[in-house]
Amino acid sequence: MKKQPAADGIVIIKKYANRRLYNTETSSYITLDHLATMTREGRDFKVVDAKTDEDITHNVLTQIIMEEESRGETMMPVNFLRQLISMYGDSMQTMVPGYLEASMDSFRRNHDQFKSAVEGAFANSPFADIAKRNLAMFDVAAHAMTPPAPAPAASKDDEIAALRTELAKLQEKVEKLG
Repeated sequence: MKKQPAADGIVIIKKYANRRLYNTETSSYITLDHLATMTREGRDFKVVDAKTDEDITHNVLTQIIMEEESRGETMMPVNFLRQLISMYGDSMQTMVPGYLEASMDSFRRNHDQFKSAVEGAFANSPFADIAKRNLAMFDVAAHAMTPPAPAPAASKDDEIAALRTELAKLQEKVEKLG
């Protein structure tokens, strides 16, 4: 399989009939978890059917959401899902995607502003150090919960060395927090 250049930085993922996903940027097979990680990292990708070249990104992203929702704690309440389903076929259906996208963009901006405000509010108070430590621990925990991006095939020695380096960095962060 030959490597395909990505148009405008978009990574092309091919989905084969056997349901395997092939990343044309790294020339390797990947999983839905890898695509979820790419999404969290802000990487833009397009999933195409390997046989027909049809864009199936929407279906694959929906599949990722379904898998994430089935793993335990759900993000989308049942009532929201019912309301969303009821909008299919409604005259307002064409407006819903734009509204949801704008709402999510607004939510992300508000989250970032809230985080900045909390950091600023504690800047000159006795709670500043506690707030900084709590935010640092939250960032470390969030980073720890995010699965690492798939690395190119490396030797076991290289992998062990990389793990030792990562462990040393984590220990250093924990010591700074303590």
